[in-house]
Amino acid sequence: MTRITTRPYSLRESEMLRQNGMHPVLARLYAARGVLSETELSTELSAMLPPSGLLQIEKAAVFLADAIAARKKLVIVADYDCDGATACAVAIRGLRMLGANVDYIVPNRFEYGYGLTPEIVALTIREKSPDIIVTVDNGIASVDGVAAAQAQGIAVLVTDHHLPGEQLPDAEVIVNPNQPDCTFGSKHLAGVGVMFYVLLALRAELRKRGVFDQQQQPKLDTLLDLVALGTVADVVRLDANNRILVAQGLKRMRAGRVCAGIAALFRVAGREPRNASPFDLGFALGPRLNAAGRLADMSLGIECLTTDDEGRAWQIAQELNGINADRKDIERDMQDVALLHLDQFEPAANHTITVFDESWHQGVIGIVASRLKDKFYRPTITFAPGGDGLIKGSGRSIPGFHLRDALDLVSKHAPTLIKKFGGHAMAAGLTLRHDDLPAFQQAFEAVGKSWLQQHQLERIIETDGALEEAYFSTDFIALMDSQVWGQGFPPPVFCDDFKLISQRILKERHLKLVLEKKGVRYDAIWFGHTDTLSEHVHVAFRLDANEYNGVTRVQLLVEHIEC
Repeated sequence: MTRITTRPYSLRESEMLRQNGMHPVLARLYAARGVLSETELSTELSAMLPPSGLLQIEKAAVFLADAIAARKKLVIVADYDCDGATACAVAIRGLRMLGANVDYIVPNRFEYGYGLTPEIVALTIREKSPDIIVTVDNGIASVDGVAAAQAQGIAVLVTDHHLPGEQLPDAEVIVNPNQPDCTFGSKHLAGVGVMFYVLLALRAELRKRGVFDQQQQPKLDTLLDLVALGTVADVVRLDANNRILVAQGLKRMRAGRVCAGIAALFRVAGREPRNASPFDLGFALGPRLNAAGRLADMSLGIECLTTDDEGRAWQIAQELNGINADRKDIERDMQDVALLHLDQFEPAANHTITVFDESWHQGVIGIVASRLKDKFYRPTITFAPGGDGLIKGSGRSIPGFHLRDALDLVSKHAPTLIKKFGGHAMAAGLTLRHDDLPAFQQAFEAVGKSWLQQHQLERIIETDGALEEAYFSTDFIALMDSQVWGQGFPPPVFCDDFKLISQRILKERHLKLVLEKKGVRYDAIWFGHTDTLSEHVHVAFRLDANEYNGVTRVQLLVEHIEC
């Protein structure tokens, strides 16, 4: 069940923003998102939260500065998603700029699993001979891995943003805004953001030591294209601080100041860096990088982001594009199988979805879980075979159901059921014995029933109400596109009543519509729907500038229709 609602906002706050010179529609949109003054919208680097707010960051800076002075070898251990890849690239590029001897390793997720495990420590020692291991976008749960490294005389610096478990690893230093006692003003930094902050603190420490002065110091803002990409692709909340990081990265992209890999990813996706938007990062570049970690090996993605050779970057971008096309095919097949499994699924009787298939690919289950969650609006976990009688699950959730806490509760009630788990409120991963799946399904559903009320299982599409006729224009779309929208700061969706003039099915999967209001007609498209609609419709939509044969026209991208 889906319902369209209008987001409330304060007329007074909207009017104050408008009186300060803001576009009237923008003033209303920002007031509805809790913005009280224009200072909250500042995207200047000077408005960023200072690094000093991060617990242990000065200690991390001293530790790294000492390591650089002693010519110690640092090895980055990265995660295999887009945030992990960009965090690794930021660490490699930034640490080299600051004089470090640094290399990286990104373990194959299917062989070694997630995080700094004792097996990954052994592999890193064997292949890279590190003096120091630095984790990016992982490590906060790696109690055994850190112990294994230290047993071999290797110190570990953990940089992460995931929620910690009950026990922290005994690392040399931990920088994570979500660790206990850290009072940093943004708990939503992505892994790449945490690493960027560590570099800022390290540069300040090296300045203090006289390694360079303000004039000669390396320009770390050249890394902001990577920081923006990782932040958007990891779907962390775009609070004021993350919006600054993303806005600055987009500004660099639009000015053509991008690393070779990001330029190649834009090109292979058929998009222009000069028009870069958060949408491009989340839906065009991010998935192409993620595909490498899902189906192949993320070291390919990291090489794309760390090479300065444009030819090599283009070659890798094409390879990533091919892997992403394969990922889409696999995902489509898996989704069809999932819907067969769920043929008898009764939303009214179930608060959660858990589904397993012998044929599924571990690297794609997260996306399939996301699609099923969107379709049925239930916390969803999809499982694939993990070898040795184990199955691996990837889950996606809905507002009001903290997925990692739910798994924690299941684990507390039945301590032997889940082998391991980790994640966030909206996404998590876990490992079970195949034989324990029915018991897990029951336990997970029991948490769903106790935590979720029926009204929370209804999808609500929040909109910004009607849009005045004058703003159905490409100029207005350009103004909207120049702002930074994203998770927790949603892009504008409008709603209104229209008369349906015509409808036809496009490519057997989409609805092409002509809608009319006050005698003005609008082209519209509703992706993934083939419903037959009535003559009068209530439509939730986003505005899009559709370019065809050199002519740009406004079209409505339909989010939902009520007849």
